[in-house]
Amino acid sequence: MALQGILFVLHTGIQWEFLPQQLGFGSGMTCWRRLAEWNEADVWRRLHALLAELHQAGRLDWSRAVIDSSHVRAARRGPKAVRARSTAPGRVRSTTC
Repeated sequence: MALQGILFVLHTGIQWEFLPQQLGFGSGMTCWRRLAEWNEADVWRRLHALLAELHQAGRLDWSRAVIDSSHVRAARRGPKAVRARSTAPGRVRSTTC
């Protein structure tokens, strides 16, 4: 549940203490602590590396992947998208190309 809470906060930009309890993600402070622990443990870099490795080995089924259109920039006349916050420490190579 902490991962869902972390993703919700990163996606919406709300403050950790305002994470709605009714969503069932746990407290915002617990999610914040988990994120800090996972950052310290280098979880995100290892996750990105594992996904890249699985992709290279052809072991990911991208036919079941979902793209949230709220993150895809409109070709014309759409509002400028705000860049989503990343869990990665820096830019990484795409795992989908």
